Amino acid sequence: MSLSIAIQMDPVETLEIGGDTTFALGLEAQKRGHSLWYYTADKLSLNEGSITARGQDVVFYDQAGAHFKTGAIETRPLQEFDVILMRQDPPFDMAYITATHLLEMLGPQTMVVNNPAEVRNAPEKLLVTLYPDLMPATLISRDPETIMAFRRKHKDIIIKPLFGNGGAGVFRLQPNDQNLSSLLEMFFGASRELVMVQAYLPSVRDGDKRVILVDGEAVGAVNRIPNEGEARSNFHVGGSAAKTELTNRDLAICAAIGPELRRRGLLFVGIDIIGDYMTEINVTSPTGIREIQHLSGIDIAALTWDAIERKHPTYASNGIAR
Repeated sequence: MSLSIAIQMDPVETLEIGGDTTFALGLEAQKRGHSLWYYTADKLSLNEGSITARGQDVVFYDQAGAHFKTGAIETRPLQEFDVILMRQDPPFDMAYITATHLLEMLGPQTMVVNNPAEVRNAPEKLLVTLYPDLMPATLISRDPETIMAFRRKHKDIIIKPLFGNGGAGVFRLQPNDQNLSSLLEMFFGASRELVMVQAYLPSVRDGDKRVILVDGEAVGAVNRIPNEGEARSNFHVGGSAAKTELTNRDLAICAAIGPELRRRGLLFVGIDIIGDYMTEINVTSPTGIREIQHLSGIDIAALTWDAIERKHPTYASNGIAR
């Protein structure tokens, strides 16, 4: 038995396949004989009670410059698919939230990974705050006086958009930096959103570890090393990948959050750990599995599809799931 899979993702031609997790998941699905169809989030519709998308068949090839082939564009009800991977990158804005509402309307015959209702309820910089004992000192606010008081207490801080991604808009303010007021004016003039402020962790110079959890279990990690003179370690802004191991502290953090991730149906999750502290829980479109496989030999795409097949009611009931 094969599964019919729709992937809600960014335009396929934009994928940087050397480090793209969605591409790796697609390759593994093909390897197992599953069929792939893809669409972008702006082609998702609620049409007279049916959730539809305009998309096309896709085949992935692990070949830079010739990594995909697509079929004719067509409109299909998403209820036809066994599995939908919700994999488009943030920003986590109202368009993203609307997509979660539409996908939530699909019946139980279609498994959405991750559970769209819980993706909506668990933005990465908010879900993590359920575990204050595992985090650095953190403030979420829009009030300048509260933010300035936090800075007076912690001196060296990181400030970032609450719903950003990929390191965009992340600033480090050292004790002698005089730009906090101007920075807040810029943030709050451009958006009504709150910001996240955290005490700076000097151990980030040793790396910001991305740990992947599949169905609540830690399965692998990659260390992201910031460039010289750069406070951010995200791959999107030039952070370099380095082999790493899961420490006892990493495993304790994962054990603490794993049951809640599993309860919420957040099957594929990436968390960020700096030193002994977790800074984010990423549930929208976590990345890092190609780097982990290259550096550590762990095939997280295969482990992810094992879990999806195991949890998919039709596939599992046929006794095929690994």
